[in-house]
Amino acid sequence: MFRNLLVPLDGSTLAESVLPAAAFLGEAVRARITLLHIMEQDAPATIHGQPHLTDPDHAEAYLERVAAPLASPTRPVAHHVHRAEEGDVAGAIVRHAEELGADLSILCTHGWGGLREWLFGSIAQQVLQRGATPILLVQPMATGGAPPFACRAILVPLDGPAAEEPALPVALGLARACRASLHLTIVVPTPGALSGAEAAAGVLLPRTTAALLDLAEEEAREYLRQVGDRLRAEGLAVAGEVGRGDPVTSLAGAAERAGADLVVLATPGRRWLEAFGSGGVVPRILRRIARPVLLVRAFAEGTKGPSDLG
Repeated sequence: MFRNLLVPLDGSTLAESVLPAAAFLGEAVRARITLLHIMEQDAPATIHGQPHLTDPDHAEAYLERVAAPLASPTRPVAHHVHRAEEGDVAGAIVRHAEELGADLSILCTHGWGGLREWLFGSIAQQVLQRGATPILLVQPMATGGAPPFACRAILVPLDGPAAEEPALPVALGLARACRASLHLTIVVPTPGALSGAEAAAGVLLPRTTAALLDLAEEEAREYLRQVGDRLRAEGLAVAGEVGRGDPVTSLAGAAERAGADLVVLATPGRRWLEAFGSGGVVPRILRRIARPVLLVRAFAEGTKGPSDLG
């Protein structure tokens, strides 16, 4: 599983909301935690109403203070300040993830004066597209504080028969390490939930479209049964369900029913831009599911992906 967790911090309380998740996972998988701060070019004096870290020595002292209560004999914590000022903070985080050998980056959906926009732009796209690092996104509480983190139940949306499932090996590793249950789900759209060319075909051939979707639902149920039986034979607690309708609405409902603490979600390459566009699935899921989401990108055959780590 994961051996080195990278936690970029900007000095704000909002960015620190990821720390309970980092501490929990670091202990569960016996991983090293590396705290990172990037010195920002032309940095503002304050960030989220708090003084900004504009001096490298102050940043070092800050990371040392944060690291002290996180460290344990089974959870070593290191810290690094990139002292050269960077105009592209997002790109610097990506480079450090590679240079420091991180295999999971843990990021708040806010921070660095607009990290939410970067997450759906350069950071998430660069980190995943380069095939280096999955991303765990943690949403702060409404008060801006750090939410508690647990990993007792993991929701894993799957694509169905004949599909690559890059999220599943990651979820399996976490389930074993955390002794968590797995809740597998496949969403099959209803005719009204189709879009683009598929929606147009549904209008022209409504009965054929409905029949094909019903067949897809049957195949999904059989696929989940086969996957569930295999994983239960390995000693894992597994449940599965097939949802119908809008993917985001169905996933939100599945997360509620499962009591999921974590959603492990693949972002297939063929739907990369759609997944991270302003109207794409990933931003909509984060808005609807107030839970941590671990994003794993599908990799081309023959390349090294997150499931190969460890």
